[in-house]
Amino acid sequence: MRRRQALLLGSVLAGLTACAALHALWTAPALPRDAETVPRPPRIRPDYASIIVPPNIAPLNFRVREPGRRFCVRIAGPVGKPVEVHSSAPELVIPPAGWRRLLAANRGRRLALHVHAQDASGRWRRFQPVHQTVAREPVDPVLVYRLIRPLYNAYTTVQVYQRDLTTYRESLVVDGRAFRNGCVNCHTFLNHRPDTMLVHVRGKAGNAMLLATDGRVSKVNTTTRYNRPPGAYSCWHPSGRFLTFSVNRLEQFFHAVGETRDVFDQASDLGCYAPAARAVTSCRHLTRPDRLETFPAWSPDGRTLYYSSAPKGTIDHYKTVRYDLLRIAYDPEAGTWGEPEVVLSAEETGVSLTEPRVSPDGRFLMFCAAPYGAFPVYQPGADLYVLDLRTGRHGKLPAPVNSDRCESWHCWSSNGRWFVFSSKRRDGIFARPHFSYFSPEGKVGKPFVLPQRDPGFYDALLKTYNVPELVTGPIPLRPADFTRAVLDSAGTVTAHAVSGATRRPAGGAVGASNAVSPRRPETIPAAR
Repeated sequence: MRRRQALLLGSVLAGLTACAALHALWTAPALPRDAETVPRPPRIRPDYASIIVPPNIAPLNFRVREPGRRFCVRIAGPVGKPVEVHSSAPELVIPPAGWRRLLAANRGRRLALHVHAQDASGRWRRFQPVHQTVAREPVDPVLVYRLIRPLYNAYTTVQVYQRDLTTYRESLVVDGRAFRNGCVNCHTFLNHRPDTMLVHVRGKAGNAMLLATDGRVSKVNTTTRYNRPPGAYSCWHPSGRFLTFSVNRLEQFFHAVGETRDVFDQASDLGCYAPAARAVTSCRHLTRPDRLETFPAWSPDGRTLYYSSAPKGTIDHYKTVRYDLLRIAYDPEAGTWGEPEVVLSAEETGVSLTEPRVSPDGRFLMFCAAPYGAFPVYQPGADLYVLDLRTGRHGKLPAPVNSDRCESWHCWSSNGRWFVFSSKRRDGIFARPHFSYFSPEGKVGKPFVLPQRDPGFYDALLKTYNVPELVTGPIPLRPADFTRAVLDSAGTVTAHAVSGATRRPAGGAVGASNAVSPRRPETIPAAR
């Protein structure tokens, strides 16, 4: 009897909900016909005007920064049914279903957003339309990032999240609070695949690399007698057989004025870790005692490693340390290295060149240029540049991408038509992920911030987005899987250093340079 009553009550409630929805649809106010024309577009926040958007992005909700007591917008394209939003508040929230249909029908076409505002006297004003172009190419559907507070010398809550870009769904990947408030940083994916990744952890539970492959997480201690510091900036070789990482001895210091924090790299080298062989190797060109090597990035064909390198300096003269952009050839079949080559020099460009990332088609290389050092995220003068590897021409990306604040930590989409980067353009303090279109010819679109359901979301968020990475799907692991690997000391994999190898050892490890005597260990030297 009770079950029958519950079913009846549920049916009545469902019917009332449907009637309410139909009533709202029938009584929704129409767009004003006698509105006064304003000869300019409306001011909106976030600034979503004149941008190129992916056809699979979540609705770009915004706030109208014009006076009024009622607001409405009509979003229309050459094809499909327009979407209309009416609100008594300046926040306009776009219905997801109508938005998705409109974008799908207008790939390669332009949308017009007609915004109206009603003043206190009841008079309507109609602004010139805001335009958005829908790209034909989608963006990878998931963005992975670290959310941190802008603290100076301590960390308490450090977490890695993933966000579904087609909706507003955000889910936790790794939580440092689960292992004694540990630090979580520098997540890296193999060819944008969510099922093969690594993330570094630091703290009281130990320093290690977490490798997520084949549906499980392994804790790897990459420290050997040749490389005392743990791994830091990392990238996978496209084959997936090994990954390249830096070992850095970083020192934080503070300025009395300007950007308060700063970081100096006292010593850094590059090495490779092969999971199958549990081996760490390198070559003499990547471990020079008089140089700092960091920020490795492989070309899509796996035959060229790009990285940043600078002469070793002292913290007393930190502003004189500027990094060159180098590359070194690698033979995947023989497992041997070539000779390093300077791609762009700091002396010629006058800036420090870091964070290289090669486009998926292998033609373009995007990098960050800052006045000095290897930590551009703390420098307001940091900008994004692009190098055409086909022609050798390079230059700073145009003003819509770069601002008068810091731009850094960029990542390509898997199809090469989009890139995401961290920007402090909003307030100079908190970094937010911004997306920009990148054409096959190297032309870029005006960037736009990661959309949120609440247009005022960023006004209240006192955290910064760090290391945004695009992947082709959700990470198929739970936070508990990562936590269990961190806390399982017995299951830790300990890497060993391979020395004297002139060819790729068994198990898929990258071999050492064939230009070095077999008696010399071709591994990362001890921290200097």
